[in-house]
Amino acid sequence: MTSDFPPAQMTPAPTEPVVNTEYDTDYEIGQDNIEVLGLDIHNPVFFMSAGLVTFFSVVSLVFPEATNLALADAKTWTLQSADWLFAITPVIVLLFSVSLAVSPLGRIRLGGADATPDFKIHSWIAMLFAAGVGIGFMFYGSAEPLAYYTDWFGTPLSVAPGTPAAERLAFSATIFHWGLAPWGIYAIVGLSLGFFAHNKGLPLSIRSAFYPVLGDRVWGWPGHIIDLFAVVSTIFGLATTIGIGATQATSGLSYLFGFEQTRLIQILLIMTMTGLAVLSVIRGMDGGVKLLSNINMGVAFALLMFVVIAGPTTLIFTGMGENLLNYFKDTPALTNWVGRTDILWFHDWTIFYWAWWISWSPFVGMFIARISRGRTVREYFAVVLLAPFTICVVWFSAFGETAVAQHKSGVGELSGEMTNASITLFKMLHDMPFPEVTSGVAILLLIVFIVTSADSGALVVDTITSGGKTDSPVIQRVFWACMLGLTASALLYGGGTDVLRSLQAGTITAALPFTVILLVCCLSLYIGMRDEHEKLKESE
Repeated sequence: MTSDFPPAQMTPAPTEPVVNTEYDTDYEIGQDNIEVLGLDIHNPVFFMSAGLVTFFSVVSLVFPEATNLALADAKTWTLQSADWLFAITPVIVLLFSVSLAVSPLGRIRLGGADATPDFKIHSWIAMLFAAGVGIGFMFYGSAEPLAYYTDWFGTPLSVAPGTPAAERLAFSATIFHWGLAPWGIYAIVGLSLGFFAHNKGLPLSIRSAFYPVLGDRVWGWPGHIIDLFAVVSTIFGLATTIGIGATQATSGLSYLFGFEQTRLIQILLIMTMTGLAVLSVIRGMDGGVKLLSNINMGVAFALLMFVVIAGPTTLIFTGMGENLLNYFKDTPALTNWVGRTDILWFHDWTIFYWAWWISWSPFVGMFIARISRGRTVREYFAVVLLAPFTICVVWFSAFGETAVAQHKSGVGELSGEMTNASITLFKMLHDMPFPEVTSGVAILLLIVFIVTSADSGALVVDTITSGGKTDSPVIQRVFWACMLGLTASALLYGGGTDVLRSLQAGTITAALPFTVILLVCCLSLYIGMRDEHEKLKESE
């Protein structure tokens, strides 16, 4: 059967209307960039960021005691003036995240209606885990619940240590610090960057998220300042993480081989891992971060299964459910910042964590934005919030219940007083089968987590300081990987004997300005997504 019409004259099939949701701006990605010695860098963000980081690192190395005192004073002032701001921000951001997910705006797809995901879901989750919390899980997995239970630097809500209430709150507070709150912060920054870059055609830079509020002014000094704060916050947050990871890895090596742990060894280890990060940077996203993340996820899962099987298995499985329920019960009291009797604990733990997550958010957020194209907003929140939260409950229940059980039994190296958080994991593994093997695996995990964090961080900072370009010369990412190692070394050196407090002080101070930026970012994101949703509705 043939048609009565020639092909050229056949009635065309109806087509979907083309909806242009991009902003009408004359700005072109990289237009303010300059080329210097083969580098393609944004002027003036690169120079301001590199200058500030270099200045701090040099001063810390030349005047370590003065730097430590200055950081301590800055931390004290920040906590006295803005602890309420740090306390309320994660609550606002998490509620905002859930609201977006369940609202009609959740139907919006990053990259447009026809976009498809760049990574399979298991690689996506692996990269989230490796970039977002991997080092922290290793350092605090057994140490944090045990610390709260035994009154190492205080107990949550001033509960009596060593009691059933202390044990309950030890896990509630730990999951509170590592669960939904941090990933709500990461998710909002990541969605903001992904939405304005993939859907609105703006550069992949923090300033782009403020276009609905500032308009074309984001390409001028207001945008420069936003990106500068983002870079400084990211550098300090990552340096803290690298410093904590290096401290634990050195403690493990010292514990296994019996040599004395020194700052020089810690710094040498950081330099070694920085070199490995440079190699990963050169290999690129697929050959570097993606490959290492998948490997590390497999090794981390194997270590987790070993602890579950070799540890108090029944206690771990029952603890998962109990810890999850107690987390929801205790969250309101742990969130409240008014009239607390445990104010020192609240500042040293909760506020530090909130500042740490906020300082990390430009880094993790931009990384999430780069790997989440093709996902709907609802799918994005479901995975970015719930997958890491599930891993958090399982991980801390396994490692924490094992450590607390060893302490309560009065047998083994965790039976005594807790004096050093960085060695807790290795003391716990020492009283389980094959301690040398599992401790070696743990050290390997730490090193790879540090490498992937430094690699991903260098990628993110380079993107910001190159005007949103994602194809800048590799040497620029190498430069920022080296700067991360230098800053972490400077914080360790300047911290003297109280390394953790020095790292805390740097993170809390650097995170304050970005906390305000984060809250404004929520408003700007809502405006942008609302406008796109209305345009899409009109076209239907």
